[in-house]
Amino acid sequence: MGHAGAAAAAVRYLRSAGSAPAAQPVEALPRPELRCVTDDERAPVDQGEFRRVLGTFATGVTVITAPAADGEPGPAGFACQSFSALSLDPPLVVFMVGRTSTTWPRIARAGAFCVNVLAAHQGELCRGFAVSGRDKFADVPYDTSPVSGSPRLTGAAAWVDCTIHAVHTGGDHLIVVGRVDGLGVTDEGDGAPLLFHRGRFL
Repeated sequence: MGHAGAAAAAVRYLRSAGSAPAAQPVEALPRPELRCVTDDERAPVDQGEFRRVLGTFATGVTVITAPAADGEPGPAGFACQSFSALSLDPPLVVFMVGRTSTTWPRIARAGAFCVNVLAAHQGELCRGFAVSGRDKFADVPYDTSPVSGSPRLTGAAAWVDCTIHAVHTGGDHLIVVGRVDGLGVTDEGDGAPLLFHRGRFL
C-alpha cells in the first residue's frame, strides 16, 4: 500500500472507530545499545548507488505545511516523499526532513503542521514546493486546517492535521513524529495519488 493509500486507510479506520480518544503520553521503550560501524568493518555504501537502488521504491508525495509562527511573514511548506503512518493508538504519523532545510525551523517554531497528500494531477504544485528561496504559496489556493490552521491545499487527495509530538535524529535527516488532531479525504480522494519513482512522477 502506498503512502496515499495508507493515509486514506487511516481516515477510514478512525471514522469507523468513532472519535479518537485524546492522545495520551507514550512511554518509550528502553533505548537499545547503539554501536558505530568502524571503517575497517565494511566499505561505506556509495551514495549514488544508494539513491539508485532506493529509487526503485515508489512513494507517495506530500506537501507539509505549517501556519506562520510569531514574527514569520507567512506560512511555511515543503514537498516531502518521506511520510508514513506510524501508530493507530495513539494516532501518529511521521515524516523526515533534511537537517539543512530552511523550512523546517519555521515548522518547528509553529509547533504544528498539516500533511497534504497530493493527487496525481499535482506534479507541478509539488515542484513549486520543492524549490527554496521563493514564495511557495504564491497563486496556490488553500484554506486552513481546522485545528492547527496550517494551509490545506486545494485539490489534495487527503489532509492530516498534526501537533509536533517528538523529533529524533536520523543521520543527515530529522525524524518528525506528529500527533494527529484531525484528518480527512477530499472530493479528489478517490482518484489516483501522485507517485514518485526513479526520480520522476508516475
